[in-house]
Amino acid sequence: MTSGMRRRPAGRPGSSHPGRCAIGIMTKAPLPGRVKTRLTPPLSPAEAAALHACFLRDTAAAITAACAAGACEGAVVYTPAGSEAVFDALVPPEFHRVLQRGGTLGERLYGAAADLRDAGYAALCLVGSDSPTLSPAVFTEAAGLLARDPDCVVIGPADDGGYYLIGMTAPDPRLFAGIAWGTEAVFAQTLARAAEAGVRVEVLPRWYDVDDAPSLRRLCRECFDGHGGRGSPAPHTRRYLSQLLAHARERIWAPPSVTGERRGDRAGLPR
Repeated sequence: MTSGMRRRPAGRPGSSHPGRCAIGIMTKAPLPGRVKTRLTPPLSPAEAAALHACFLRDTAAAITAACAAGACEGAVVYTPAGSEAVFDALVPPEFHRVLQRGGTLGERLYGAAADLRDAGYAALCLVGSDSPTLSPAVFTEAAGLLARDPDCVVIGPADDGGYYLIGMTAPDPRLFAGIAWGTEAVFAQTLARAAEAGVRVEVLPRWYDVDDAPSLRRLCRECFDGHGGRGSPAPHTRRYLSQLLAHARERIWAPPSVTGERRGDRAGLPR
């Protein structure tokens, strides 16, 4: 055990979460112009915000399904302050609520991990709000790995070079420091930070985030064009996409502009 990764007991005395793994969704309130900005265009700000809300609903549903056996509990790690009522309508009432804190993305991720740890959970996973088709089996696997080896870190790599999930039992700030957030190097740099800290990493199946026009088209193909999907059916997302495609198919499937697809920060976990 390295000095930065101290092992925690299965639950704090008097904790309401003994032996449980928190699965926390890093997310923003679905406000037009504040979320999914890389999807505008092809979507309008209002459409992007509505899609973000669907992503959150489906992610919460997948976490709820994974937690049915009782080994984990859902949480929402949200911003901004004062938007609590918005999330009351999007996630189950039993989800633990945590307000994001910190300036940089790394600070907010570490702060979320520390706050969930301090709430008495034996382990925790942070997942982005950009992967609505993640299967409940992924969350079950992550919680199981942490239960079997509390000293490891669990990471789910994303196709764009980032990660969609990171899990641990004791937060280590070194895992979130010196990372070029918003770039294709995030996953590789996080592996390097873990190696420097002497922490073993368990890698989950690769998945993808939906945060720009190409990934939106990929999601649509999997949902409607017979390509099939390997993950959750994401019913809220599928229903809203069906409505969008009914009146905006050409706009969504338009080729990228001559300036190319935009790249930038995401609303949930980093690239």
